[in-house]
Amino acid sequence: MATKPSLVLKRRIKAAPEKVYEAWTRPEQMTRWWGVTENPKPPVAETDLRVGGRFRVQFWDPENEHHSVSGTYREVVPNRKLSFSWAWQSTPERESLVTIDLNPVNDGTMLTLTHEQFFSEQARDDHGRGWGMALDRLEALFP
Repeated sequence: MATKPSLVLKRRIKAAPEKVYEAWTRPEQMTRWWGVTENPKPPVAETDLRVGGRFRVQFWDPENEHHSVSGTYREVVPNRKLSFSWAWQSTPERESLVTIDLNPVNDGTMLTLTHEQFFSEQARDDHGRGWGMALDRLEALFP
């Protein structure tokens, strides 16, 4: 059986794991870095932060096209780890899995994002670019 494509991204964030965790779990903070910022319409985030709870993030691209991604939390370890399913509204049958590990380091947090079970290499590459831009914005929250 062929292995589905996956990606791993690491970032050193200049904030304590508690602050980075809040940026991933509090809707008012999620909207500051998830999605596309080139549209005047602000992103919308909803969370039910518990194992089995759901999240959803919606945003609009520069052409005003609507994008919505959602999933179910599979693991919630406050300030240390989140794991959740990931599916775009436009392709709900292509569910993948995201795991965020937050490890304390001297000057903040080492964030490791693992996104697995992609439908294709193209989907992995597209998500790699998207996550890269999102993590740039997350990092910028903590100068």
